[in-house]
Amino acid sequence: METDGVGDFARADVEYCGERYALDVDAVFYVGRDADLSIDDNRYLHRRCLSIHYETGMWWLANVGSRIPAKVSEASTGFAALLVPGTRIPLVYGMTTVVVAAGPTTYEFAVETSTAVTNPTPPPHRSGETTIGAPALTAAQLALIVALAEPLLLRDGVDASAIPSSARAAERLGWPLTKFNRKLDNVCDKFDRIGVSGLRGGPGRLASNRRARLVEFAISSRLVTKSDLGSIDDQRRLCLDLQRSPSTSAGEVA
Repeated sequence: METDGVGDFARADVEYCGERYALDVDAVFYVGRDADLSIDDNRYLHRRCLSIHYETGMWWLANVGSRIPAKVSEASTGFAALLVPGTRIPLVYGMTTVVVAAGPTTYEFAVETSTAVTNPTPPPHRSGETTIGAPALTAAQLALIVALAEPLLLRDGVDASAIPSSARAAERLGWPLTKFNRKLDNVCDKFDRIGVSGLRGGPGRLASNRRARLVEFAISSRLVTKSDLGSIDDQRRLCLDLQRSPSTSAGEVA
């Protein structure tokens, strides 16, 4: 961890429920159920879900958990981002608000730094907030996730038992099962590479519950929402068009 030339300009504090915690540039500060900032004894909360550390002249917030995203925002600029597991973001604003939801409970704390960047430019956002760390997906890959998540997106209170089988989701999209499985492999590989757990059971062995894990991550990180449900019908129409014009199918993107 680089701390050369660190002075008073690198001060940072975390504020939670009226208490302030001064951060040390030479140490990592953890937030979670059992951490430097133990926000609650909540079994839905990771022992360590977030960390804050100083590196390369700035403070960084990292999501070190395995499944819980964190919403990061700054009121004066309207910046909002969703920090998913395995990713990090520099704290370029003087005061940053962090919100974590674990089960039915939501927790909020603030990080105040003295290394704010003057007039930082927020990244472009989708549906009101950016998902930090989400890989780029093709339209077909997004539709696959939506098809698996459809029962949960349509009705509140539905659990993972409602997630359709691969055969049923493939039928919903108008795809052969072989095509669905190939694209599911590609999607799981993409998320596995950014650190989303539960999508692989080990080297070369896919986890049996990967569909449920993929849906859980996609919904909790707001990668897919109800507004994406139309992508299923878009894929069905595309398949019908390809069936009418078989010569165009060679250019399909996996």
